[in-house]
Amino acid sequence: MKSRTLKRHFAEAFKSLGRNGWMSFASVSAVTVTLLLVGVFLVVLLNLNHLASQIEGDVEIRAYIDRTTKQTEYNDLQQKMEQIPNVNEVKFQSKEDGLQELIKSLGDEGKAFSSLKNENPLPDAFIIKTKKPQDTSTVASEIEKYDHIKKVDYGQGTVERLFKVTGVARNVGLVLIVGLIFTAMFLISNTIKLTIVSRRKEIEIMKLVGATNGFIRWPFFIEGFVLGLMGAIIPILVVVFGYQFLHGQVNNQLDTVFVKLLPVYPMVLQLSVMLAVIGGLIGVWGSMTSVRKFLKV
Repeated sequence: MKSRTLKRHFAEAFKSLGRNGWMSFASVSAVTVTLLLVGVFLVVLLNLNHLASQIEGDVEIRAYIDRTTKQTEYNDLQQKMEQIPNVNEVKFQSKEDGLQELIKSLGDEGKAFSSLKNENPLPDAFIIKTKKPQDTSTVASEIEKYDHIKKVDYGQGTVERLFKVTGVARNVGLVLIVGLIFTAMFLISNTIKLTIVSRRKEIEIMKLVGATNGFIRWPFFIEGFVLGLMGAIIPILVVVFGYQFLHGQVNNQLDTVFVKLLPVYPMVLQLSVMLAVIGGLIGVWGSMTSVRKFLKV
């Protein structure tokens, strides 16, 4: 495409935006509101996914060894566990290390257990991490069958509910985001249809003098892209500054290891690019649909 022709397409697109000011404003407003909701949902979904991944990554199996087990049999047990297909790592934890970990995890209250060091009631154990958190229950069931394993613990019931809740939350979030994007496509498509109807005579004249389909479509494509991009500006600003504020508030007020939001950077930069791309694509898609359906060009 020649540069002169391209300049003409851009000029026509911006002229149309000016001539149809109110409709352009309506399109930009529709995209702004929709992308604002998309941006909020993306922030929530990404942080929910991050939190779920952190929790899932902490899921582990503890296989407690029977006290009658000989030290020479420990290596055989560990090798058998490491050979299970879905096992990623097997670590041995002595009863002394287990008691020390318990005391540390309880903080000041754990000091009361210090007197048990000479008569440690805890058994030795193996700590098993699976390749995928969802494989935890399957691997635990397999290890329970081994000789010399007294008990297997991985938070039965709670872990399954956790995986179910996080899975549902992720799926619902994705469905809502996709629904909002299609809503924006529909709104901007309808707005561009009105623009096309108002320029029907002009397009008919262009066809009569030999204008090609592509020549007629290009200004509408550019117009849709610009409308979508303009609609993404406010959502990007809200996401960038809003998330910075939220991140600071959460870090300052919620002193807990269980609530850790994603770092501000590079997440807000990635979301900004994503919203800009979604906005532009929504505009182009709306233009393409309108031109194809309502202009027989």
